[in-house]
Amino acid sequence: MEGNFFFALGLTIFAGLSTGVGSALAFFTKKTNNRFLSAALGFSAGVMIYVSLVEIFPKAHDSLQAAYSTNTAYLIMTLSFFGGIALIALIDKFVPKAENPHEIRKVEELTDKKLRDKNLLRMGMFSALAIAIHNFPEGLATFIAAMGDARLGISIAVAIAIHNIPEGIAVSVPIYYATGSKKKAFCFSFLSGLAEPVGALIGFFLLRAFIGDTLFGIVFAMVAGIMVYISLDELLPTAEKYGEHHIAIYGLIAGMIVMAASLVLFM
Repeated sequence: MEGNFFFALGLTIFAGLSTGVGSALAFFTKKTNNRFLSAALGFSAGVMIYVSLVEIFPKAHDSLQAAYSTNTAYLIMTLSFFGGIALIALIDKFVPKAENPHEIRKVEELTDKKLRDKNLLRMGMFSALAIAIHNFPEGLATFIAAMGDARLGISIAVAIAIHNIPEGIAVSVPIYYATGSKKKAFCFSFLSGLAEPVGALIGFFLLRAFIGDTLFGIVFAMVAGIMVYISLDELLPTAEKYGEHHIAIYGLIAGMIVMAASLVLFM
């Protein structure tokens, strides 16, 4: 258990702190590579959707079936799946739209004088807070998945890491513009990602007494719901805004193919 704990925590830290990668991209590149970001976000959505429906959902059912009858296990799994969707949708509902972390930001905005505004610092701080709130359930999802299945945890961590890169840009651009400090912008972006391991640790210590087949089944199903929602509500729309429709779809299909291949090769 101890080895699984530190492995799962390490994956969660990796996924969360990739917001810092987005921040660094904003500072060390002169132009946003829209096609690459669009394909990467589509790829992440493909990984999330495929692994949720093909791998996590059956694992949730297997875990629950160890404790309940087939029908009861399926009912609990289904309710947990939509419970995960409801949880992340509720979090989204209470994030102010103007400061939503999924509002598109580009590297070019760092040199756009028209963006200088007294409200930018507020926007950047709200973005950091909103991302931190979003990252709590994502961190717990990555952590619990890795505790139950290391291979599954790696897949989820990589997908969430890619998804966090544009969020880092969303935080760093307005804060840099408001303060003129790359250091402050990077720090806030970096810190917003720490919510993932913090959420994982809080969730783990609250739930550790209940860890077993039932908890794993419920959490796995909720993780599947959260990841499907993130893919459909955040990743694919953002991928389309960054680039062309077909680039996002090609990335989506590529993510599914890579995920399918990894499941076939490492089962």
